[in-house]
Amino acid sequence: MRSLRTPEDSPTSPRLPERPGMEHPTDPSPAFRRKVQVRWLGRVRYAEATALQERLVAERRSGSIPDTLLLLEHPHVITLGTASSPEHVLVGEQERAQHSIELFETGRGGDVTYHGPGQLVGYPILDLNPDRRDLHRYLRDLEEVLIRAVATWGVKAYRAEGLTGVWTAGGKVAAIGVRVSAGWITSHGFALNVDTDLSFFRTIVPCGISDREITSLARETGRELGLEEVTAAVARAFAQVFDASLL
Repeated sequence: MRSLRTPEDSPTSPRLPERPGMEHPTDPSPAFRRKVQVRWLGRVRYAEATALQERLVAERRSGSIPDTLLLLEHPHVITLGTASSPEHVLVGEQERAQHSIELFETGRGGDVTYHGPGQLVGYPILDLNPDRRDLHRYLRDLEEVLIRAVATWGVKAYRAEGLTGVWTAGGKVAAIGVRVSAGWITSHGFALNVDTDLSFFRTIVPCGISDREITSLARETGRELGLEEVTAAVARAFAQVFDASLL
């Protein structure tokens, strides 16, 4: 199978600790139930996260590791998907250097996006066999994870017809860009704006969409939120949507 692209640790990296409210959900006893190892990596440079994903994809394909969800944040970085247009990057090399913003072309689908501190990034390394070999379903499932997660704080989020990502009345709160490689192994994933400095999105045309606002969970709730508590909510929602037990 050819790689399908659409709109990123080491063995010693710490696992996500158990926290109150992050218990495994009740087992619905389906015929096939996933086990997903959740790993919190802290702040990781984009190039390092990409190299890690490549290694884990190979290991997942060989069966040497279980399904894995990497949760982390990046330093300031602009990433270019396979459908990116150069004119959607609005700052040149000198201005990027002044603000310590890296720039990378990446193997995911979609257009240009920004990652930075205060944004929760999730990279699921999943084997979609045997029951989830449907790329569009996978994208909708990731959206559902984020919709459920932000509902923890009373934020009503939704899908926008014809677009990929998660939206609120205040704007786009999460971006999704994935890659599904040979053997139906996933990489790349989602980025949820938690307490992100939204001014950095002015350096790009986010996902190539110029007429939509960008928002964050902090802006929507009017309160400060830490990545730790949001990480727990996202992990819980991931377990629910993917019928998974968290390791």
